[in-house]
Amino acid sequence: MFVAPGTVPDLGRKLTRDAAQRIASNWWLLLLNGALLVVAGVLIFSIDWTIRSLATFIGALFIVQGVSEALTTGIDARVRQANVIAGLLSIAAGILIIVWPGPGLVAVAIVLGAWLIVTGTIEITGAFAARRLVPDWWMLLILGLLQIPLGVLALANPGATLAALITVAGIWAVVIGVARIAVSFEIKRLPDDVDKALTTPDEERGPRAVSSEQPPLSATGS
Repeated sequence: MFVAPGTVPDLGRKLTRDAAQRIASNWWLLLLNGALLVVAGVLIFSIDWTIRSLATFIGALFIVQGVSEALTTGIDARVRQANVIAGLLSIAAGILIIVWPGPGLVAVAIVLGAWLIVTGTIEITGAFAARRLVPDWWMLLILGLLQIPLGVLALANPGATLAALITVAGIWAVVIGVARIAVSFEIKRLPDDVDKALTTPDEERGPRAVSSEQPPLSATGS
């Protein structure tokens, strides 16, 4: 999450070069996270899992996700704090899956489903908060919209078979991983978008000038 509701009133509908740079600095984390998820998804579909081994693997994924989230910087300090909290919760969820006595299919499905719904909701609210600031904010929205139905699917029948749980976890890892890889390259070029906005000629006034009252790059949502 790079922007949270109510955290950027001073920026209005514009994005400054410094803010864009802070967001773009996270691109490699998203790329690495996405690549690991894709590999994990392939492994989930390829290995003959037991409940114990699958629970340990999914728990480890949650822990890696939590570390990545905690290291993500946002548009300001409040977003960074929110990311740290979300990361710690993800780590706690991963540990819970691993150490839960058993663990049974029900335990793994409940934790996995609930966390997918929570993280999906966070992604959606963050995307809408960023829609006036970050180009291609809709890609962040897609990340959230993909996770919620998978979470609902896991919770709909938590006593389902191991194969069903593998299907939900595998789809989540591959689809979200690919989406995060795509988002990583989008945010990497965000500062360049700001630079282009600075040099784009205005139809009436010529090249745009930078001022403290009107930060550059009007967000278009495209």
